[in-house]
Amino acid sequence: MVGAIEVEVKAKAPEGAEEMIASLGAIFLGVEHHHDLYFSSPERDMAKRDEALRLRIKESGSFLTFKGPRLERETKSRREITLEVDDAIAAEEMLEAIGFSKAAEVRKSRAKYRLGHVTIALDDVEGLGSFIEVEALGGEDWAMEKEEVLAVLGRLGIVETIPQSYLELLEADIEV
Repeated sequence: MVGAIEVEVKAKAPEGAEEMIASLGAIFLGVEHHHDLYFSSPERDMAKRDEALRLRIKESGSFLTFKGPRLERETKSRREITLEVDDAIAAEEMLEAIGFSKAAEVRKSRAKYRLGHVTIALDDVEGLGSFIEVEALGGEDWAMEKEEVLAVLGRLGIVETIPQSYLELLEADIEV
């Protein structure tokens, strides 16, 4: 994925979330287990710049992702650049060899659903609990994806969203 805009909203997973998602006609895609390693840079304060560098390790492979600053606050919309890496251990060693340091880890189990070109995820995050994420990928003009994501959230009856990432929630020790 080259420079796509990820449009995402997150909320605490309501009771009966699986049934709510199924009632929309979403297609169950399976369960993934994510081990996310976040890296800090010696040259720039990524947290202050609202950026992230993540190495995600899951059953289908490993992926290095740069997340740019959020473009707006109603959704967590931001530019993402992702590339697949063949060897997660070597990627981690390379990042550390050039000065990056591992800043945090997030582990979660994710049940994924597809509704049109929107992805709905039910996440069970170690140390945080259960969440629902609704996301879509767009281009430079991502307003349509934003409207679709918010519409799906509305159809699920979810009003209150969580603006923080899982990393931010874990670092702040926020109870949601």
